[in-house]
Amino acid sequence: MTQSDKPFAKEGYQLMGAAFEVHNVLGGGLAEEIYQQSLEIELQLQKIPFVSKQELRVFYKNNELHKRYIPDLVVHPGIVVELKALSKLLAEHEGQVLNYMRISRSPIGYLINFGPMGKLDYKRFILSELISLEHER
Repeated sequence: MTQSDKPFAKEGYQLMGAAFEVHNVLGGGLAEEIYQQSLEIELQLQKIPFVSKQELRVFYKNNELHKRYIPDLVVHPGIVVELKALSKLLAEHEGQVLNYMRISRSPIGYLINFGPMGKLDYKRFILSELISLEHER
């Protein structure tokens, strides 16, 4: 599979380009909300479509639950983004992104950590069962 064959490859590169720009300007170690607002500005400047803090409704057996999930960003319909500003990412952070992806039916997810000094830490996730659904839309 070539880079161009990867689902949402171009959109993912755009997102990460914006995230690296924010990190290059601000560095690491600031509060998560600073990175959230800065990334939103950078996405706007680069004309990358996104929705911030969109509530995801959760259902159990066709009954809507009161609990809502709220990912930090949805970039280009289909990419869920969770931002962190921590010294280290943990397995539960990955689980959080995967849950957001399943609930929102988004095939691609990014976990971006601005916390470490000197580098931007990120992980890309793919739910392959949702890729075929995205192509059918």
